[in-house]
Amino acid sequence: MLICPQCKFENPNSNKFCQNCGTSLTHKVCPECSTDDVPVNALRCYNCGTECGTVFWAIITKETTGEGLGDEGVISGSSALSPSSQIGLGSYLDSQERYQLLDPLPAQTETATITDVGVKVLDCQPYQISPIEAILASQQSDLLTPSVEASAIPRLAKVYIALQSQGLREIPPIHDAWQQGDIQVVIIEDRSHWQHLLDLWQEETTSSLKILHWCYQMTQLWAVLEPVNSCQSLLDLSNLRLDEDQTLGLQRLYVESSNFQPGAQSPEDAEDQTSAIPEQPLTIQALGRVWQALFKQSQRTQFGSVVQMLGDLEVGKIQTIAQLRSRLEEISVEMEALGTATLPPINDENTAVPTIPQLDQPEEIISKIDDMQTVVLAMQLSGLEDAGCTDVGRQRDHNEDYFGIETKIHKLELPKSRVFQGHGLYILCDGMGGHAGGEIASELAVNTLRQYFQEHWIANQLPTEDSIREAVYLANEAIYKLNQQDARSGVGRMGTTLVMLLIQDTQAVVAHVGDSRLYRLTRKRGLEQVTVDHEVGQREITRGVEASIAYARPDAYQLTQALGPRDENSINPDVGFFEINEDTLLLLASDGLSDNDLLETHWQTHLEPLLSSGVNLEGGVTDLIDLANQHNGHDNITGILIRAKVRPNLES
Repeated sequence: MLICPQCKFENPNSNKFCQNCGTSLTHKVCPECSTDDVPVNALRCYNCGTECGTVFWAIITKETTGEGLGDEGVISGSSALSPSSQIGLGSYLDSQERYQLLDPLPAQTETATITDVGVKVLDCQPYQISPIEAILASQQSDLLTPSVEASAIPRLAKVYIALQSQGLREIPPIHDAWQQGDIQVVIIEDRSHWQHLLDLWQEETTSSLKILHWCYQMTQLWAVLEPVNSCQSLLDLSNLRLDEDQTLGLQRLYVESSNFQPGAQSPEDAEDQTSAIPEQPLTIQALGRVWQALFKQSQRTQFGSVVQMLGDLEVGKIQTIAQLRSRLEEISVEMEALGTATLPPINDENTAVPTIPQLDQPEEIISKIDDMQTVVLAMQLSGLEDAGCTDVGRQRDHNEDYFGIETKIHKLELPKSRVFQGHGLYILCDGMGGHAGGEIASELAVNTLRQYFQEHWIANQLPTEDSIREAVYLANEAIYKLNQQDARSGVGRMGTTLVMLLIQDTQAVVAHVGDSRLYRLTRKRGLEQVTVDHEVGQREITRGVEASIAYARPDAYQLTQALGPRDENSINPDVGFFEINEDTLLLLASDGLSDNDLLETHWQTHLEPLLSSGVNLEGGVTDLIDLANQHNGHDNITGILIRAKVRPNLES
């Protein structure tokens, strides 16, 4: 089954084009030079050389038999490669010739005792649903119940699946897995290009509090990994990586029973790897030794009470994760007293880690991890970007949508401190009513609101709810007076919807009237519709009517309020405040973009990638407009994208 990269339609394997939207299933577009006939199984664009292939990290493990991988070879679908088989660059891991090696496996003589190796592979069939994806899709309700399919999932893969179900960004997502005999192959996200934690740890500009925060992250991960016997994943320095926002992540998982061998993680690291893994059963003392190794290898001086903390860890005075976190809090308080940048206060109730028994089987993981709590750190804004676009659509002859973006960014960087303050006003209106009336109403509303906040939003804090309501009423009054002045009546009275977002650092507030929407996307929660449409169908639902009945009415999509047609007594804008406490993509959308569940259907392909700082928002909003024209197109289309990046507030 081939999944269309554009519309996610399921196509037969024989299709060369998506039978739903016509997208090619054999070729793709180069993101750099826009060459549109690059084979999907190519690693690089033949025109410009840009790497545009789908690359994963393959983990090949062999259960304990006293032999290494080189003694029996790597499995390939239904049969294992013999010792004499070619397993170098360009060979395939599977008989279907899907996963092609981009790194050569170690020669047999070098791997006589290696039972675990990781290599980069090219997915030569990227649109083909993987067997494990098919199994997951068919067993969503009871993923790990015994069955023929579930029993074929390698034990290591089950750990990834269970942790992935919790939305843990620190753990690389799993893509595929299979097992034959005592050989397991697991295909995961490739993080080999992520920065090593050690590299940033040793930089002089890295503050002591940033190091403390990474220690906090490791204690959080320890609590999550302990129930699945995977704490040793934290103990290999080369496995500790940082994403683009300098947030800690793991390159892969190591399960204690999977015969992990330091130095066998990847061919290029086989002779240069540092591990603090003890031979005894793992305790948090091992975490202390990792921190000691980081300080030693970075040649960074251990500061203040950290020396005492590490000593207490080693002799057993600190025995639990809760005690370790408490000590880290004490160090934070000490730094604050000395006048240095500090970690924010931590609420003990939120940071308590429940005692979780050691689990033998990954089948027990999901229910246990659900009960765990994580540390809550105050966040600060580290980036604010935006892009807006409007289009007339395919059926209208004029555009009644209008939008406005107004931002102020204050940034100060010093060797050991960084200040970033963001102030953003985002307004989208969808006009209606008579010839040229909609254009006038929507533009007038945007300009009235912009002028109001230029005069009334001057401090580094959000306006109050009363102030925001006053602004909306003024916009309504401006359009209403124009209607009265022109003696417009009935459908000739112009009006407009409104959705407006105000951001001050990590605080945000949305106000809306009508059916223009605000969506919020985060990695943990996925896509959420923040606003609720002001229309007859939704009004009936709030009165207790079933949705199917409410939207069976002929007037279900008729607006219950809009700016302009009537005086301010007829409108009641919804105003809601919220906090941005993780990397967030926000989208203001007119109904031409949101109709027919377009965003709910395509958010994973058209919105989720935009969370990454490396992806251009201008191109992203243009792609959304193109998508709406392809699937809707009956109305004007407008979208405003805002990407807010945050990081722990470690500095005063």
